[in-house]
Amino acid sequence: PQFEGQTKTKLGNSEVVKITNRLFSEAFQRFLLENPQVARKIVEKGILASKARIAAKRAREVTRKKSGLEISNLPGKLADCSSNDASQNELFIVEGDSAGGSAKSGRNREFQAILPIRGKILNVEKATMDKILANEEIRSLFTAMGTGFGADFDVSKARYQKLVIMTDADVDGAHIRTLLLTLIYRFMRPF
Repeated sequence: PQFEGQTKTKLGNSEVVKITNRLFSEAFQRFLLENPQVARKIVEKGILASKARIAAKRAREVTRKKSGLEISNLPGKLADCSSNDASQNELFIVEGDSAGGSAKSGRNREFQAILPIRGKILNVEKATMDKILANEEIRSLFTAMGTGFGADFDVSKARYQKLVIMTDADVDGAHIRTLLLTLIYRFMRPF
């Protein structure tokens, strides 16, 4: 037999590779049929690894931006400020589109941006990374901030110096505020 590479760990003969693959496949299949618990564990690990790859791909897609202040990739409902000076800019996260409209009319367009959040955001304490990244409100916040999240969080890329959460003064508003603070604590701080 011939081997490939410096470490000689891969067979190089195509006819030998076919025979080896067939023999291994038959033996491995027999082993899995005789040991269903092991087979189940292997399948579960494969599914978990697949979900992790998909979540990582989504995370890369969410954080991929050409530059921190590029307008075209910002969420559509974000009423951005005109200043490019992140040290002066403020992002107001408001509860609902109607409050977003009121906040837009009362803001200083030069340095205050408004991001309306529709409904209650996902509870990130209980959700999987797949669900977190599939949530439109959370993706909008990550994109608007420009900092990335989790292990990729970089505060120097922040588009805003201040983050202001404005919710209604009721139980739902308190819940939304708590969910937002949990999201920020879990994913938008240095690790």
